[in-house]
Amino acid sequence: MGKSEDFEELRPLLFSIAYRILGSVSEAEDAVQESWLRYDASPTRPDSVKSFLSTTVTRISIDVLRSARVRREQYAGTWLPEPLLDDPYGDPARAAELSDSVSMAALLLLERLSPLERSVFVLRDVFAFGFDEIAEAVGRSQAACRQLLVRARRHMHDGRPRFEADRAERDELARRFFDALSQGDVGGLQNLLAADVQLVGDGGGKAPQLARIVAGAANVARLLAAVHPLKARVGVTCEPREVNGQPGALFRDRDGRVLQVLALGVDADGRIAAIHSVLNPDKLGHLGPVADAWSLDTQLRALRAHSR
Repeated sequence: MGKSEDFEELRPLLFSIAYRILGSVSEAEDAVQESWLRYDASPTRPDSVKSFLSTTVTRISIDVLRSARVRREQYAGTWLPEPLLDDPYGDPARAAELSDSVSMAALLLLERLSPLERSVFVLRDVFAFGFDEIAEAVGRSQAACRQLLVRARRHMHDGRPRFEADRAERDELARRFFDALSQGDVGGLQNLLAADVQLVGDGGGKAPQLARIVAGAANVARLLAAVHPLKARVGVTCEPREVNGQPGALFRDRDGRVLQVLALGVDADGRIAAIHSVLNPDKLGHLGPVADAWSLDTQLRALRAHSR
C-alpha cells in the first residue's frame, strides 16, 4: 500500500481527532492536510503509519489551538464550535463515547481545558490510545500524561453528569420540538424544555445574534415561538439533522442556502437543557452556500412591524 492509500485510510480518524481538539471543521481539515504534507515529505515509511500520523495531527492541532485561544477570547459574543453534521470516523465498539465526545456540550467543556489536557483526554478517553502513543504525540512523559488525564477527567465530569440517553426517546423529543417550533406553540415548546434551559447564539458579529444568553423555559419558548413561524413566511425551511451527534436542524433560505444550524442538548430527565444556534457564516461555509442573514433579518423585522 502506498503513502496516499495509507493516508486516505486514516483520514477519518485524523479529522475526528483534530476536530475534537479544535472544535473547528475548517481548522481540523487544515491540520489533516498539513499532516499529509509532512508524511508525504518524510523520506522513510514509519513503522506505524497510524502512530506517526496521529502524533503529527495532534501536535499540529495543539499549536493551532494555542493561537486560536487568543482569537476566541476576543470573539464577538459567545463562541460555539463549528457544527459537524457527519463524523467521518466510526467505531461500533465506541459509538457512545464518540457521539458523546463530539456534542456541543462536551466541546464547550473541552474549551476549559489546556491544549495538552484536551489532547490527552481526546486520545485516551475517546480514541483509546495507549499512554506510550499519547506521550509521543504530546511530547510529555507517560506519567505526566496520566496526571493530565486525571485533571481533564475531573473538569469534564464536574462539568456535567454522564448518562445514557435513549436515542429513540431523544429523537422523538426533537421531532416534537421542531413541530412545536414550526407552529409557534409556546406551551408545547415550554413543556419540552428543562426549567433552566439556555438558548445560546453565535453570530460572531457577522450575523444577527442574541444580545445575551436567554435562560428559563418560559423565556426561551416565547422567543422561539415568536421568531420561527415568521422565518417560514420568508421562505426559511427546517431540515432536521443530527448535529454533533445530537438532535438538531439545518435551516435554509428560500434559495437553499444555509442560514443557521440548531443543536439540541437533552438532559437525563428527557428534556431539552440547551439550544445552541450557530449563525456565523464563517462557521457554516463547509455545509454549502451561506444565506444573507442580515437581509433575512430585515425581512423579519418588516413582518413583525406589519403584524403589530
